[in-house]
Amino acid sequence: MSDPNEVLFQVTNAHLNTGLRAFPVGTTRTSRVDPMEGVSYVGYSVKELAYHDPEAVVYLLHNKVLPNDEQLAAFKADLASRATVDPQVIDLISQLPREGHPMEWFCSALFFLGMTGKTNDFREDALNLIARTPEVVAAIFRLRSGWGDPIASKPELGLVENFVHMLGVPGGDNKALTSLLRTFYVLHMDHGGGNLSTFTGKAVASGLADMYASMAAGMAGLYGPRHGRANQDCLNFVRKVGSSDPAQIEKFIREAIANKQLIYGFGHAVLRAEDPRATIQYELGEEICADDQLFRTAKNMREVAVRVLKENPKISNPYPNVDAVSGTLLNASGLTDSDFYTVLFGFSRVVGITAQIVDERTKLRNGKGVAIYRCKFIAENQEPKSL
Repeated sequence: MSDPNEVLFQVTNAHLNTGLRAFPVGTTRTSRVDPMEGVSYVGYSVKELAYHDPEAVVYLLHNKVLPNDEQLAAFKADLASRATVDPQVIDLISQLPREGHPMEWFCSALFFLGMTGKTNDFREDALNLIARTPEVVAAIFRLRSGWGDPIASKPELGLVENFVHMLGVPGGDNKALTSLLRTFYVLHMDHGGGNLSTFTGKAVASGLADMYASMAAGMAGLYGPRHGRANQDCLNFVRKVGSSDPAQIEKFIREAIANKQLIYGFGHAVLRAEDPRATIQYELGEEICADDQLFRTAKNMREVAVRVLKENPKISNPYPNVDAVSGTLLNASGLTDSDFYTVLFGFSRVVGITAQIVDERTKLRNGKGVAIYRCKFIAENQEPKSL
């Protein structure tokens, strides 16, 4: 048992206004991020879990143990029984402005789900939200993209399989897309407790806002270009390179560095090696889209960009992160509008955030729940004055 008075972190003035970077503020039961090994869920590396049934990994994050076959079958049936979305939600989504970003639609849809179906029980609402998110996200794709009316849900197909069915991507290869999204879903479910979207969702829930409002807040955090929108920026960056030739890639990267531009898809705040989630996706790309031009570009950037970035001793992590190739794979599988990629990230991350919110509200501090978040800010240059 650790000493409750043990000093974990010494705060100095230099730590102020740094976005709480590396401040220990709590514990998480769902995942861990190791600088060299990457993310693991309840002790299992993502490499071990990447090709599991997505529902099995959902079960793991929420129950802290992998299910056996009987438990998995029962859990899948339970999720399917929860997957009914109130028709009002789809009607409200259909009336949102087409100019809105898909993430703005998703945040709105989460509030709509809460208004029409919350129970105010964190665990029940967590599972209901996970079960209903596929239909909502598929509807956002179809309605905002002009692909046609939403397609009727078949939850018995499974979370990801039903999602692909409801997407109905025009001219898409459902087999390849299902293969990709099953792994994509697992890889993006959780990432420690302190990333912006997860922390924001938990902070809002600490005020006892319901699961849906808390998740909408978390997804608003994910919406920003410094967080969840990185995957769409990475694809657009790969597109700008314009060639899969290593010499041309190196020329482009050196010019971008000289112009003080970001090299999207490389580097990470915590990791100091290639993100295992990126490694898995490169391998998956070789299986489903090896001949795709943009994938060949992204694959060659994996070697060229690392070599060039290593020349700068100030760069602590020149390696690919989870976003380096994910957008390229989605594009090759028929999802060509990168504006939607953050919604797919959010679709997955709902699992981990709900699990962490349930833990913080019902498990931690012997079931009392984590106290409302209330960090301290120090007034700057505001000495008391008299009139």
